[in-house]
Amino acid sequence: MKILLLAHVASTLFMTGVIWIVQVVHYPLFAKVGAAGFVAYEADHARLITYVVFPAMTVELLTGLALVWHRPAAVPAPLVWVGLGLIGVVWLSTAVLQVPLHGVLSSGFEADAHRRLVATNWIRTVAWTLRAGVVLAMLRLLLPPS
Repeated sequence: MKILLLAHVASTLFMTGVIWIVQVVHYPLFAKVGAAGFVAYEADHARLITYVVFPAMTVELLTGLALVWHRPAAVPAPLVWVGLGLIGVVWLSTAVLQVPLHGVLSSGFEADAHRRLVATNWIRTVAWTLRAGVVLAMLRLLLPPS
């Protein structure tokens, strides 16, 4: 059970860091790539970012689901369910908002699609930041009192 929770915490904290870098640095820089190289840049981004985020998001989802059935006694069930709900927000936002906007951008830079990508990505940024708080609260509940 410790490994399950540690994998969950690690994947969430990793993704929280990744999403803040994407939100504050990576996505805003899309506007500076230039028209000539943008299609190749977007294709490389989509391929390479998947290697970074897909394994961590999958571990986070699977361990989040596993915690529903293997919840440590010290962790209240609502905390697990809130965390799982936030995972749902992240995956839904990714599928319904960010992936389609990347699809638009894969044909070339479009300022409106870029603006919407940066704006809607705040949903994932906030959700993962809240998740970081949730998993740290879970971890704190399992640590011995100081």
